[in-house]
This record gives sequence, C-alpha cells and structure tokens, in this order.
Amino acid sequence: MLNYLWGGMILIAVVYGAITGKAEAVGNAALSSSKEAVELSIAMLGVMALWTGIMKIAQASGLTGKLIKRMRPVLRFFFPDVPADSKANEYIATNMIANILGLGGAATPFGLKAMEELQKLNVAKGGKREVASRAMCTFLILNISSLQMIPVNIIAYRSQYGSVNPAKIVVPAMVTTLFSTLVAAVFVKIMGRKEKTQ
Repeated sequence: MLNYLWGGMILIAVVYGAITGKAEAVGNAALSSSKEAVELSIAMLGVMALWTGIMKIAQASGLTGKLIKRMRPVLRFFFPDVPADSKANEYIATNMIANILGLGGAATPFGLKAMEELQKLNVAKGGKREVASRAMCTFLILNISSLQMIPVNIIAYRSQYGSVNPAKIVVPAMVTTLFSTLVAAVFVKIMGRKEKTQ
C-alpha cells in the first residue's frame, strides 16, 4: 500500500512539474532532498547508536532489570491476563523504558518480541492466531501513545536543521506524550471493562 502511495505522490509531482513548466525545479528538489535525506540518516545513525549503546550498558549493569522489577505493578495493572513469570513482561517493560527514553529504534525489537510472546499466550489460551488478544491490543495502544521523557529523535532533527535550542522541545514533548499516555490508559481500561460485561 505504501509503495502505491509514494509512487502516486512522485507521479503527481512529475506531472504537476511538467504541466506548470517547473520540471527542472522538481528535479532539483528531488536531488537536493536525496542529499539531505542521506545527511539526516547519518546524523540519526550516530544518535541512535549512542542511545542504543547506553541501553545496552543499562542492561549489562542490571539497571534495566531493576527498572523492570519496579514496573511490575504497572504491568499487572495493564496486563492482568499475562502470567507474572512470562517473558512477555520483560519485553513489554524494556520496550516501555526505551520509549520513555525516546529510543524508538531501540524499543522496536523489544516490542516485536513482546508481541511474539503475547501471541504464544493467546494461542495457548485457545485464542485464534489471526485475532489479537486483549493484552496485545493494550500493548499496541500503550506503545503508540509512547510517554517520552527525552525525545531523542526530535532533538536530533532540530539540531540537524540548525535550531538554536534543539532541546527546547523536551518539556512540550513530555506534556503531550504524558497526556496521550493517560488517554490511552483510560481508553484501555474502559474497553477492558466493556469486554468483561459482554
């Protein structure tokens, strides 16, 4: 689907450029944007490598394990159907910690592992493979709402594009993601109660 979307956008730009006589401007914009995309990717690669490395150090030092233990009440609150000894809890907690630190790239592998474990639990409890369990939906909603204390990617983008104070986004990002996470938490609990009453 995305291939058609991007292909359509490129086709519209080329046709519009030809019709309006600005084909050269479209070509120049495509070339300069390509160069800019590579530069941004290299800048983001450095930032992600730094924070992913910090996450690995936190894991190796046992800090992540301690944080996961502290998160058990939160996990029990949102995922009452997931057994306490399930590996899914560890992956969910690590994903949440990475998201809070603004490490979306580092959070993704843990999110995928968490979904795999939740799917195993779903099938083990007699659920259908093609139908997501309540725990899977809850995890997805909380992951999308993504509370962030340090929006690393946005800070890196702002820095790359010459912002005078790239970190100025931290407080607004914290407030908005806190609000989105609260809304997600309320939604999840309301839908959970609705499901129980049906």
